[in-house]
Amino acid sequence: MFGETLVHTCLIHIEGRDYEVAVFSRPGGTHLAKTVFAPWDVIINDGPSLEAALAKHRQILPLAVGSRRVLRQFQGEY
Repeated sequence: MFGETLVHTCLIHIEGRDYEVAVFSRPGGTHLAKTVFAPWDVIINDGPSLEAALAKHRQILPLAVGSRRVLRQFQGEY
């Protein structure tokens, strides 16, 4: 995360739970949107602007949440 600056945070509500999204600006002007499920499980989306990175993250995050739910069900943990 060298050179990244936190520029925005928000919560996205999915399946009855809020997920924190942190958006960082990079030195080249691009942006990264991140949600940490666990220290070893982080979803990251990038884009040319804060809005683009956040829009992509809003589309992908529900899929990531759903895939983790399916994995827990498969493993018998749900």
